[in-house]
Amino acid sequence: MLTRDTFGYTVQARCTVADALALLSDLTRQGELHPLIVRVRRLPPRPGARASYAITDRLAVGPLHFPVTYQADVLVATEDEIVTVARQQPATTVRNHTRLRPEPDGLLRIDVEITLSAPAPLFAYAFRQARSAHLALATRLGAALEEDAAPATG
Repeated sequence: MLTRDTFGYTVQARCTVADALALLSDLTRQGELHPLIVRVRRLPPRPGARASYAITDRLAVGPLHFPVTYQADVLVATEDEIVTVARQQPATTVRNHTRLRPEPDGLLRIDVEITLSAPAPLFAYAFRQARSAHLALATRLGAALEEDAAPATG
């Protein structure tokens, strides 16, 4: 039996939609932001995906640390929406639905909704890990986007 729940966050950054789209739709760059990711490798796109990746996270249970590799696909990457889906065995799925909306004064609003489904015995651990990691990512995202958008000096 699968269990499912959703959480979300909003980030504002002074950047363009193109800057946000470039960072958020290229999962090879997620290691810069996501605290669990230790490796990202691009794969040939799966049917229906714009891009596919093998991602390795370093998870912990008590004092034990172990790597977990899963597949993630970018399904949608447009000026106002990014949708990714990550799949890990056994039967665990993380769907990330990101909406991009320009606001006044050059700000970009980024609304993210994460939905995780997993077998009931694994759900509590997986949901805690996903929420903690993605909320940590959120605290880094605005600064990373503004740094990318800053004009080079020198």
